[in-house]
Amino acid sequence: MRFRTVTAFALSLTLSLSSLAGQRPARDQQIAQAAEALRAKLVEQRRDFHVHPELSNREERTSRIVAERLRALGLDDVKTGVGKYGVVALLKGLKPGPVVAVRADMDALPIQETIDVPYKSQTPGVKHACGHDAHTTIELGVAEVLSKMRDQISGSIKFIFQPAEEGAPQGEEGGASFMIKEGALENPRPSVIFGLHTTGADVGQIEYHSGPAMASSDRILITIRGKKSHGAQPHMGIDAIVVASECVTALQNIRSRRIDPLEPSVLTIGKINGGDRFNIIAGEVKMEGTLRTMNEDVRKRFQELMRQTLASVTSAYGASFDLEFDDSNPVTYNDPKLVEETLPTLQRVLGEKNLLKPKPFMPAEDFSYYQKVVPGFFFFLGVGNSAKGLKPMWHTAEFDIDEESLVVGVKVMSNVLLDYLEHHATRQ
Repeated sequence: MRFRTVTAFALSLTLSLSSLAGQRPARDQQIAQAAEALRAKLVEQRRDFHVHPELSNREERTSRIVAERLRALGLDDVKTGVGKYGVVALLKGLKPGPVVAVRADMDALPIQETIDVPYKSQTPGVKHACGHDAHTTIELGVAEVLSKMRDQISGSIKFIFQPAEEGAPQGEEGGASFMIKEGALENPRPSVIFGLHTTGADVGQIEYHSGPAMASSDRILITIRGKKSHGAQPHMGIDAIVVASECVTALQNIRSRRIDPLEPSVLTIGKINGGDRFNIIAGEVKMEGTLRTMNEDVRKRFQELMRQTLASVTSAYGASFDLEFDDSNPVTYNDPKLVEETLPTLQRVLGEKNLLKPKPFMPAEDFSYYQKVVPGFFFFLGVGNSAKGLKPMWHTAEFDIDEESLVVGVKVMSNVLLDYLEHHATRQ
């Protein structure tokens, strides 16, 4: 009797999945047509965001537009002011099932626009140079497409629009960690979370990783304290510039001599300030940099060795130091099971040849904080166009996208979310 029950359940599940698979071509076409119908609207919205960029924790206009659009679409429980300017909304399907989340970031960068386009930034010194205007536009497009398909949604979709991905101003909280602190992943908590980001690959291509995808990042703040004296009497002081120079060299030896060479890591000292005058021995030097790793154990070990190295070098010269790690992000880690489950969707929508698997990137993403709470999959949407010579590079004054990618992004993410809900609704 027990064997028959299990067999009957397995047969029922197989038939259910087969039925869903049979319905997908029609649904895929429905999504494709809906995304195509939004083309002009997507381009207009992305250009509007691009013309009016806002820095981290200053996304007042962007978040207001997002909230207005979500309310107009009839989404449930639209919350604003989450993590300062974050917006969270729920789209409830008409069929039972789990909750899935999708996140887009909204902030721009302190970069002067240099390209001459009709949608050039009108805010001096501020530009969407990482594609967050596209991310926000695509997620709004997904919300619009799926809001008209509630009868095909098995469960609920939580839309998260996040400020300050690029880092909150000094002295302020912000970004994914602040969103989580203020309940973005609660009431209800999603089973998993998805996100996408622009990349220089051609439109129609997706880059993805299973496991580590992007590095952890720690902003390093080092203060070397010596003793001032006249430049003609160096023996009366402790030259903080000389000590700082020794520290920079010694710190690089951690990577080359004290960390497993098969473990990716990068230590960069990008800024040094010190001294008062050409003929005065400097009493203090401040340095800033970044540490990036792909492994949390390596990250902790590297930090420990940095403190040990600075203590030894400064002690040898009679100086002292302070070391702080600030504005940190964990490793962006894509749950391998979730990636494996999602790949058939990406293959169906774009074709297997358009799925690329590059090496993990050393840049960092605060999407990683969500992945510390629930499993997540963060993949990269091609926005370049080789034929047109368009190869976007993040954080550059020339950054731009092929806007065909907006339609592709809506199609891909809409299918990813619906497929996940359908697949897991059959298990409840």
